[in-house]
Amino acid sequence: MKKNSINRRTFLKSSALVGAAGMVGTGSVLTSCGGGESGTKGGSSAAKKPLKEPGSYYVPELADLATDGKELKAGVIGCGGRGSGAAFNFLNAANGVTITALGDTFKEQIDKLADELKNKKNIDIPADKRFVGLDAYKQVIDSGVDVVLIVTPPNFRPIHFQYATEKGKHSFLEKPVCVDPVGYRLIMATARQAKAKNLCVITGTQRRHQRNYVEAYKQVMEGMIGEITGGVVYWNGGKLWHRDRAAGWSDGEWMIKDWVNWKWLSGDHIVEQHVHNIDVFTWFSDLKPAKAVGFGSRQRRVTGDQFDNFSVDFTMENGIHLHSMCRQIDGCANNVSEFIQGTKGSLYTNSGNTAIIKDLTGKEIWKYDFEAEKASCKQTDPYVLEHVNWINLIRAGKTIDQASEIAIPNMAAIMGRESAYTGTESTWEAMTASPLDMTPKDTNLTGKMDMTGFVVPVAGKPYIKK
Repeated sequence: MKKNSINRRTFLKSSALVGAAGMVGTGSVLTSCGGGESGTKGGSSAAKKPLKEPGSYYVPELADLATDGKELKAGVIGCGGRGSGAAFNFLNAANGVTITALGDTFKEQIDKLADELKNKKNIDIPADKRFVGLDAYKQVIDSGVDVVLIVTPPNFRPIHFQYATEKGKHSFLEKPVCVDPVGYRLIMATARQAKAKNLCVITGTQRRHQRNYVEAYKQVMEGMIGEITGGVVYWNGGKLWHRDRAAGWSDGEWMIKDWVNWKWLSGDHIVEQHVHNIDVFTWFSDLKPAKAVGFGSRQRRVTGDQFDNFSVDFTMENGIHLHSMCRQIDGCANNVSEFIQGTKGSLYTNSGNTAIIKDLTGKEIWKYDFEAEKASCKQTDPYVLEHVNWINLIRAGKTIDQASEIAIPNMAAIMGRESAYTGTESTWEAMTASPLDMTPKDTNLTGKMDMTGFVVPVAGKPYIKK
């Protein structure tokens, strides 16, 4: 393979179709930083029928700091904003961990993170451990690291995860884990391989490591809202960012530097960002969608080929409905939250540490107490806590597979996107078997690319894919 060209199809031809693995497993009871149940108040005296018996579902241990143990050397693949954030999250999660290799498509990103590591953590990354290009992930993984942080644009994550697993490395895999059905199938196949090798795979679904969500999940599993009958999830926020094309940038260089605005790289924001909220519902309900009907539009985005908003009606496999809504437009009403309805009550959660359960009359019967958490816990950042959990599992010799868990809401988001793009109904059966591959035939960082296929979809008409 040329250093600055990649064709993902060569990596994916051998990927077999696999079924969705179970979303939750058994695990230990939540260990809070204060040594007990952290930050809850209220409760209901009414008899509750558990949705799942205690011990039959996974609950992470959310200590302030990982338990001391084997020294772990990490390599970072993708040194942009999220990659840099993940690097410091990893370093802040435990003693005895370090970063020894960096890889990115662009040298300036690597050097920037290397300077930050030197200035803030006194970690010196030598020149021969700084790998540049689209194949830099291989060099990072082969450099002698124990674990890898895979934080590249989403399109590249399946092949990076595949190579890391082949080489026996534990992976932190940022969400989303794929942008299309071909990537989904590779993620599912690789997750099974990682499990067979007893590897620990944690994903960047930080709500699964945020105490208000974890405690709310336990309450729902204990039966406080009864059987789940539906829900609504939102990520309505402002514009993210974009990069105007600079003089001298090739087509491929510009798109990768502006990746969050291109559907082949990010999967569109319903996949890249809103997957968090969809994940909350699929996590709590243990359901995947059977079909999706959605719509969306582009109104304000200034680069790329994505939509600005989506609205999707998911019919879950047992017939209940989930409404999904997301928007990235400045100056509009914002709402980033989840609402789950049950036969006995409802749950409202958001990333601002809110979790409230009400009965059918609207009376509050349980509420997460974030002030109590702050009083008893030193570490309240879920971005760090997901690494605490990951490191603890690795040092304890345990296995976890969050890749196949996040693949479910990831595929749901892809279903919603494709329905909105085409104006047609999307089904789980058809989409998981689809040959849809968003990757361009050739990603050339130095020359010209065929840009005619990067068009904004119009509902009711087939969109061109390159």
